[in-house]
Amino acid sequence: MTARVKTPALWVPGDWNAFFGFGTNILVNMLTLTALLRYVLKLPDGVVFGRIVPAAGLMMFLSTMYYAWLAYRLARSTGRSDVCALPSGISVPHMFVVVFVIMLPIAAKTGDPIKGWEAGLTWVFVQSFVLMAGGFIAPIVRRITPRAALLGALAAVSIAFISLRPALDMYMTPVIGIVCFAILIASWFGGVRYKGIPAGLVAIAAGSAIAWTSTAFGLNFGGLSARGVGDAFATFDFAVPVPALSHVFSGFQFLGIILVTAIPFGIYDLVEAMNNVESAGVGGDSFPTTRVLTADGVVSLIGCCLGNPFINAVYIGHPGWKAIGGRIGYSAATGLMVLILSWFGILALIMALIPVVAISPILLYIGMLIGAQAFQETPRSHAPAVILALIPQVAGWGKQQIDSALAAAGTNAAAVGFDKLGGGGVLYHGLEILGSGAVLVSVILAAITACMIDRSYAKASGFALAGAVLTFFGLMHSEAIGVNKTPLVAVSYLGVAAVLFACSRFAVTQKSPQAGIEGELVDSAA
Repeated sequence: MTARVKTPALWVPGDWNAFFGFGTNILVNMLTLTALLRYVLKLPDGVVFGRIVPAAGLMMFLSTMYYAWLAYRLARSTGRSDVCALPSGISVPHMFVVVFVIMLPIAAKTGDPIKGWEAGLTWVFVQSFVLMAGGFIAPIVRRITPRAALLGALAAVSIAFISLRPALDMYMTPVIGIVCFAILIASWFGGVRYKGIPAGLVAIAAGSAIAWTSTAFGLNFGGLSARGVGDAFATFDFAVPVPALSHVFSGFQFLGIILVTAIPFGIYDLVEAMNNVESAGVGGDSFPTTRVLTADGVVSLIGCCLGNPFINAVYIGHPGWKAIGGRIGYSAATGLMVLILSWFGILALIMALIPVVAISPILLYIGMLIGAQAFQETPRSHAPAVILALIPQVAGWGKQQIDSALAAAGTNAAAVGFDKLGGGGVLYHGLEILGSGAVLVSVILAAITACMIDRSYAKASGFALAGAVLTFFGLMHSEAIGVNKTPLVAVSYLGVAAVLFACSRFAVTQKSPQAGIEGELVDSAA
């Protein structure tokens, strides 16, 4: 029984766990974007640390403070003491998309990395308005879409883009990664307590101790060194964000290239935000979808106008932070931490002291929890729909791995040849079609399946028709927005819609979704 309170506590002991977990997650993301800006785009340090990082820090501060306030408001109105704030920060998928699809090609084409930065600012400017406009239709979509479709798509993202990379990192440095993982799981799943010390802090401290001890003996697990710490001090410098409107509007000269990804990824944000709000609602914290999406759009626009080319988003993982005790304070504390780190230029120093692999298990844990929720919080009969939702994201992840490997070898799939790849068992074109627009594909396929399981054939037909429209305009099954990009797939969805509509009018079916499955199991056992 949750205790009822008149004035919600701004900080509880569990907020320490969530703060160390979520805070380190945000810290890793900020260090990653800094590395992309410095080493991939070759932007000057004055722009990176003097313009972009301070603006990104302010954007995340505003976002985390807003969601802490939204959680406080919900806790006060309901009298509950277990309300957990939505986690938010820079959208990680968008971070890589805007760098490698927008900023890097334009920087290479013009020979000026500043032009690439300006194009990134315009990209976020467009997406911000897509988010704000979409916030008013998102509640309707959320109401008519089966929970298995929303949570299944979220589970797919958690497996492909949240869990896999940290798991691989852990096993590349197992003496740190696996030990830290065991420390976390023993506490967060197994109930072990470390004398009041948050498990996240224990794991990070243990990982750092192993890393520095190995460095002392010349083994260098974790890649830490005294020289790295010394070099990190060189980045200390105070900087606050300043307006960058001239750079934002300068990027409009590349609007044709920008719209190809800004619109579909804006829709991706709408769907992912709906999924994350739905996930929080399943956990007992019902936040207004319109306010969430509008807030993401507004704070992204503020950050963009100050020089930040990365969009803000509600993060996957609310149930995980809530499960380890996070409430209101962890979100506000993370925002304050980010503001200090980004304005004083001490990001590099923090990560010179802590091995990244000690943080990876926290992300893997969040992925585990989100994946499990898709099965635990949906009807048992909808499990096949959840499984189907996983497949497009796995396809997208597989294609990304192939592209990266071929790029490292100085070639690409077209140069190698699709037939040659196919002869080796790599169905590249299939991965490309199924994995493009994977979030929307997951939602549509899972929604169709869940509706069919429930014998709601007319509703399933509607989702198939929506799939046809989205495919026709390149928002699904295509890497670029446009008309009639994959016509055969669009026609196929129309065929599915026709068949399902016919089923709704003429088919005779069993009333119980489980009856056929159970009967087959009995027959096979006999």
